[in-house]
Amino acid sequence: MGVSGSGKTTVGRALAQALGFAFVEGDELHPQRNVARMAAGVALTDADRDGWLDAIAARLARATADGEGLVVSCSALKRAYRDRLRAAAPGLHFVYLHGTPQLLGERLAGRRGHYMPASLLPSQLQTLEPPVADEGAVVFDITETPVAIVRRVVQSLEQP
Repeated sequence: MGVSGSGKTTVGRALAQALGFAFVEGDELHPQRNVARMAAGVALTDADRDGWLDAIAARLARATADGEGLVVSCSALKRAYRDRLRAAAPGLHFVYLHGTPQLLGERLAGRRGHYMPASLLPSQLQTLEPPVADEGAVVFDITETPVAIVRRVVQSLEQP
């Protein structure tokens, strides 16, 4: 989880591979209306995110019911969103990737082929409610390499 440009997809794909789990790119579950709004530089509202969160929750619930591991990249900017996803998959773990606005902006400026413009980063940062202690998220600064982050996430999952 984290704002755009934090490396959710890169870390998520590598983590899924390390764990032998399937990977779902949460951005691909956005309805076309949301994609068009973001591409036009319009920040999403909670109502806009409802269907998207439902789609992610359904994928998580299906994996849980089937006893399968799944890694999903998802901004999950608010606690309410994370609680909603946890309700669908009670054993869900969150990996929070964070960085400075400057570094995030640099990453977004260099990204090609994605509908999310760098101009929406300030609205995401404003919406962001970083996870708190009782959520049990593992937290990483994005100045760490994806390899180091994945290694530490795997280690955290192995601990009781």
